[in-house]
Amino acid sequence: MEIKVVFLCGRKRGRNEHHRMKNATDILKEGGLKKSAQRIAVINILQAKQKPLSEDAIKGEMGEIYDRITFYRTMQALCGAGIVHKIIVDNTVVEYALNAEGCPHEHVHFFCTVCHAVTCMRDVAVHRYRLPADYEQTGCEVLIKGVCPSCLKATR
Repeated sequence: MEIKVVFLCGRKRGRNEHHRMKNATDILKEGGLKKSAQRIAVINILQAKQKPLSEDAIKGEMGEIYDRITFYRTMQALCGAGIVHKIIVDNTVVEYALNAEGCPHEHVHFFCTVCHAVTCMRDVAVHRYRLPADYEQTGCEVLIKGVCPSCLKATR
């Protein structure tokens, strides 16, 4: 299955500054993280591609600097600092996307069952569920499956 990912999370370009316009060192500093070659490489790659990427795609861009264990530690740190977010499509497909400033970290993702595109839907907030008294919601990941506007238009 080929998965195309469209990254629509973030403010419009122009006056509003976001991570795609800052250099990796500044982004790390703002996130409270130290510089490392892997962290800088991942941010630069996600900035250049301007869409979420899988580990394999990032690995291909990193070349010899890639190390699997360091990659996972890097992604864990970047996600923890709110610089990157993870999109889990299913048990085998995970994409990483650079967060834009002003983009809510909890937003809905849409998976098109026809073209396999994944879209960050920053304007659709994740629902806060009423849980039993002994439970506290600390996060929620929502993936809605359906047909995207492009595929709907193609079938009509």
